[in-house]
Amino acid sequence: MPRVELVVGLLALGLAGGAVARAAAEAPLYEAELIFPLEVLHNHASCVVETPRGDLLACWFRGTGERTADDVQIMGARKRRGARTWSAPFVMADTPGLPDGNPCLFVDPRGRLWLFHTTILANTWESALLKCRVSSDYHRPGPPRWEQSEVVHIKPGPEFAAAVARRLPELGAAVAGMNLPERTRREAEDFLRAMREHASDKLYCRLGWMPRARPFLLDGQRLILPLYHDGFSFSLMAITDDWGRTWHTSTPLIGAGNIQPSIAQARDGRLYTLMRDNGPPPKRLQQAWSADRGETWSAVTDSEHPNPGAGAEIYRLRNGNWVLVNNDTERGRHSLVVRLSDDDGRTWKWQRHLERDEPGPEAGAYHYPSVMQARDGSIHVTYSYHLNQRHLPRDVDGDPAAKSVKHVRFNEAWIRAGDAAGGR
Repeated sequence: MPRVELVVGLLALGLAGGAVARAAAEAPLYEAELIFPLEVLHNHASCVVETPRGDLLACWFRGTGERTADDVQIMGARKRRGARTWSAPFVMADTPGLPDGNPCLFVDPRGRLWLFHTTILANTWESALLKCRVSSDYHRPGPPRWEQSEVVHIKPGPEFAAAVARRLPELGAAVAGMNLPERTRREAEDFLRAMREHASDKLYCRLGWMPRARPFLLDGQRLILPLYHDGFSFSLMAITDDWGRTWHTSTPLIGAGNIQPSIAQARDGRLYTLMRDNGPPPKRLQQAWSADRGETWSAVTDSEHPNPGAGAEIYRLRNGNWVLVNNDTERGRHSLVVRLSDDDGRTWKWQRHLERDEPGPEAGAYHYPSVMQARDGSIHVTYSYHLNQRHLPRDVDGDPAAKSVKHVRFNEAWIRAGDAAGGR
């Protein structure tokens, strides 16, 4: 064969092979498994990260309840790169005699693993104490060996009480304009009065701040930990520019029950947050923007996304697209959807359900998602997987084995195919 024809032929084969490889890479991908078998204990609020070695590491809390159950621990499990199953769960953090909860993980640019969680001091969310652990030795089987373990002291700035005072009249006017039952109106007014009093109470303002969604890394250096307070029912960002040696807080994000913030960055550099709606209907994920690296935030408003009062997480993929995983209902956690936006959240052109039951007494609860992108481009989500308890096997005490944490892996092509593509 003449040399020119040989070269052309090889180029053609190379291009064809590249096209086949790209097509294979873009074929819809979906895999799923439970991290551990269904069990009686309450397993909830997971977070997943990829380690520098390509393993997956997940955490969640487990016990006989939540804030009122003193046996709640932070659990973890590992899925080795290329493995088909997860390790047996292990304890990542446990404060004896007190409940630990709301864990989230982060791997910093140096490869260190960070775990943020709370310890509940008095069995109320308002008594939550924020803690942080850091490890460089977490690749071996079992739990990480923590090199640092300390309290993260949250001290809202002097503008905190002033910001609350400015926002309260607007919230009061909104309550007055709603057609609420008299009892509900009184409760709302009492809550606003208590908020004003608590905003000037130093101890109340410095306890009770809890994480939920994963920390956000800005410009490779600034770590923003999204926080919320169940007593105030609004959100705050804790910020460190020196890897946790010092922390300061943003101005508070005050709306009508906006908690559990999650952050994504737009192409123009601004930060965007979506928050769970703990306020009155219509129930929507709450939203706000920051143009100054998370220091201050715009007014909190309703987004287009329905929300039943459950956590959601938003995440920016490496190509700039945003992924949102949330319960797409105003009532019930029986439907969990993943959405994809290619224009910084202005539109969400594609969506596909991870779980969807018919509403009613037989429905399960699939909620509190954590989402991230691995180095191979695949998208990973973990979430609380709670089946309806009426028809499940019982343990020796008659309690149902109904709860686990589910892990799913998929790609953008799977989302774009939509629900019409059929099974998973």
